[in-house]
Amino acid sequence: MNNRSVGIKDVAAAAGVSVTTVSHVLNDVAYARVGVETRERVHEAAQRLGYGPNRVARALRTQRSGMIGFISEEIATTPHAGRIILGAEEAARARGYNLMIINSTSTGTDDSRESDVADLLDRQVDGILYATMYHRKLAVPKNLATLPSVLVDSEDISHTVSCVIPDEFGGARSAVQTLIDAGHSRIGMINNTDDVPATHARLQAFRETLAAAGLPFHEDLVQSEHSEVPGGYEAALRLLGTDSRPTAVFCYNDRMAMGAYRAAAELGLRIPQDVSFVGFDNQQLIAENLYPALTTVALPHYEMGAWAIENLIDAIEGKTDLALMAHHPTILDCPLVRRDSIAAPRQ
Repeated sequence: MNNRSVGIKDVAAAAGVSVTTVSHVLNDVAYARVGVETRERVHEAAQRLGYGPNRVARALRTQRSGMIGFISEEIATTPHAGRIILGAEEAARARGYNLMIINSTSTGTDDSRESDVADLLDRQVDGILYATMYHRKLAVPKNLATLPSVLVDSEDISHTVSCVIPDEFGGARSAVQTLIDAGHSRIGMINNTDDVPATHARLQAFRETLAAAGLPFHEDLVQSEHSEVPGGYEAALRLLGTDSRPTAVFCYNDRMAMGAYRAAAELGLRIPQDVSFVGFDNQQLIAENLYPALTTVALPHYEMGAWAIENLIDAIEGKTDLALMAHHPTILDCPLVRRDSIAAPRQ
């Protein structure tokens, strides 16, 4: 049989169940009492016969389009957007939905953001994911509240839209603790100058992790610059170009760590023999290709995209209430990725 000739009755016959049971299983009806073994048998029969539910008929029945809008800032230039989109797309496809993606800009106006949302509303999407290019707090477009929505890597200042964000504090704490566990007691930090949640949370974690280990915090061991390669280079020159330099450095992100590597080389310092480094973000093209490869903290972009889709679809299908989740952000772990940039300090 080809998929044009296969109907729901064929699937029911092949699985040995009723047409109603097949409909409940393939449409993931929340109230249906169907056992796990029966569900597996229905899915196996549908896959073997090449049967898929008629999307037009399902849309008429459920009043849903099966499309989810996805607004992401700077898709072409932001290395993280692809991972968020991949996590969202794979989770959506597993639930029988597709994404409709709009590329927005981080410098857009309130009117342009509302226009992006309006474009998706005109196309009758069932819900919207709104992702920013880095973790920050923002005023969401007013028309975003007209249907189920989830923010990804950002927080709604009005606490009306649910959101999922990375554990900035926990990730930074594990990075600094890894340096302490390696035997370092004089640790520096290269921080960002932007007034965003990550800047403050990572610095706070740096201070508190040192304190918990009984180590002093020295203001002069924190140098802040723009969070790109040149900024990391300039900050590292100031940190490492003195006789009282730290033996290890926690970098705000991998791009700053790249600049710090260059500064260390110019100063004649070997990594990790003379100075150890740990980064943040796990931008693989950077972290894996620095020499030595950079130990860093991974931002859960894929996981945030998948989490957002799962909870958005649950809300669309009436299985959860996003409003109850909007008062507090959902925070996902930032795991440490160990590579070769950390060693014990020289005696």
